[in-house]
Amino acid sequence: MNTADFQSSSETAPSPSGRGGGESVYHHILQEYFGYSSFRGIQQEIIESIGSGRDTLGLMPTGGGKSITFQVPALAAEGLCLVISPLIALMKDQVEHLRHQGIRAAAVYTGMTRDEVITALENCIFGNYKFLYVSPERLGSELFRAKLSRMHVSFVTVDEAHCISQWGYDFRPSYTQIADIRRMLPDTPVLALTATATPEVVEDIQRQLLFRSPNVLRMSFERKNLVYSVQHITSTKEQEVEQLLRFLPGSAIIYTRSRLATRELASWLMSQGITATHYHAALTNLEKNERAKAWREGRIRVMVATNAFGMGIDKPDVRLVIHTDVPDSPEAYFQEAGRAGRDGQTAHAVLLYDSRSAGILRRRIDDTFPPEDYVAQVYEDACCFLQMAMGDGRGVTREFDLEEFCRRFRHFPVRAYNALGLLSRAGFIEWTDAEENHSRVMMSVGRDSLYGIQLPPLADRVLHHLLRTCTGIFSEYATIHEDEIAHALGVTELAVSEQLIELSRRHILQFIPRKFIPYLTFTQRRVERDEIVLPPRVYADRKSELSKRVQTMIEYLETDECRSRFFLRYFGEETKSDCGLCDNCTHKGVLPECDEAEVRRLILDFVDRHHPTSLLQIQLPEVPATLLGRVLHQMLEEEEIVLADETAS
Repeated sequence: MNTADFQSSSETAPSPSGRGGGESVYHHILQEYFGYSSFRGIQQEIIESIGSGRDTLGLMPTGGGKSITFQVPALAAEGLCLVISPLIALMKDQVEHLRHQGIRAAAVYTGMTRDEVITALENCIFGNYKFLYVSPERLGSELFRAKLSRMHVSFVTVDEAHCISQWGYDFRPSYTQIADIRRMLPDTPVLALTATATPEVVEDIQRQLLFRSPNVLRMSFERKNLVYSVQHITSTKEQEVEQLLRFLPGSAIIYTRSRLATRELASWLMSQGITATHYHAALTNLEKNERAKAWREGRIRVMVATNAFGMGIDKPDVRLVIHTDVPDSPEAYFQEAGRAGRDGQTAHAVLLYDSRSAGILRRRIDDTFPPEDYVAQVYEDACCFLQMAMGDGRGVTREFDLEEFCRRFRHFPVRAYNALGLLSRAGFIEWTDAEENHSRVMMSVGRDSLYGIQLPPLADRVLHHLLRTCTGIFSEYATIHEDEIAHALGVTELAVSEQLIELSRRHILQFIPRKFIPYLTFTQRRVERDEIVLPPRVYADRKSELSKRVQTMIEYLETDECRSRFFLRYFGEETKSDCGLCDNCTHKGVLPECDEAEVRRLILDFVDRHHPTSLLQIQLPEVPATLLGRVLHQMLEEEEIVLADETAS
């Protein structure tokens, strides 16, 4: 690629850099496709760097707008932008978002049929797309590499670039294959992006990606408006969360580690009069969209979620992020806490912990890295479960029901899940967690052939809806959501599915129903159990790195240092001044400390002075409303005080 690749097809268009007067073509694209009038932070620096053909590493904290830095220059360039990302759900979301904007994009990931993959890759060769998203596991495919060699690639984007470093918190061995792609495309620059990288990881990313010269553009990780606090749980998690929400107004996210906990906590908050909903990966697409929209629009105040909620969040006025469980890495916590206060106004990030938190964190190390003998046993059991003979299996993909597998072979789900992940990282299998592979359709007949076809009324409505809303449906498979179609047409989801099956039976379209199930691919032939050896970079080194990160989080709980400085130092950024905002800087917690016995004394004194109880909160502002209400309720139940008719004269 050279700079000419980035010239607009219009002879009167300004140059990409904007030098010579007027706004750059990048600004025009930003305004036209994304609706923004100006770039933020270091977005423009990154765009101009990759636009000039330089290998570029962009370090941008959560909310910095990473996608803009590759989508804008890709739209300005001739050819295709190859985007490598480990997050299948995010790939799908970004492809759908681009298509809704009229930008041709495709994704290739596990669960697609061979025909779908070939169709997508052939369209890339013919120049029908501006973006091709792929998971790193696809890079080793002979089919993919053969097709890639015939594509005109403007530049390669590596998202979540820390995954290429064995010192990164989420190392993926498949990322190391990107170096082979670079050798295939020697003149094609690379843009690497990440929100979390220590100095050691920054150096390793550039080395692993074969940067032709060092080139790092970074934003400060300092969030001057974000107040970090650690709150020791003295009652129950539910009561602590409610007390924080009463004390700190505004939109909030509460992160928990389990799907069940999201539902239970959201339900409990609703019972306390606080509007809340829950979110996790197993919800349907319609449920996710409706809940996220209600929360973004302020109709629901609190989103209780697992870490599945976070990708693509675009709500600037989140005032509070609470973690009810301690994350096992500073990187994960920093990203999730950083979703508060993107509008620049004061926001709070509160981490709850109790006396068991450190022990639970340490146990996660053994759960994440179970003994190697156990990992080998899981491999052998998985082969038996899928009836894979010794020496067979290379390239074979099978549906893999983890719940049934654990039941049949008596495995603890968390450990079995992590063992499969280790086997995947070691290259014995390719394992994808339960992933909703949405339904897909492609027309089997040309547009002209549709005229004159007689269809039942509902089938006709479904077909017309598809033709109106699905881009490129005559040349490629389009992702659809039956629940959204049903909602738009005012019918049931089952009725839509039945019509799609009928259209498929009549050979009008090809319909691939959605599945919500994991896949397991054997990347090599089945081997004997004693041949399962996990390389140090997959097991021993990674376990050691996780132990260090867990210890860092325990130190974060216990430190009396400025919490902002604590994080900045971890990410290699030194500052001489404290934030002046966190609980350690102000020497107090988020909530005022009040003893229940003292609150009882204050209430009794207040009542003795014959003041109406309705004025309690006004007269005792130092007492949190939740604590005041709880103690008052207890005193009434114990008949220590009795409510009189305060409206009587």
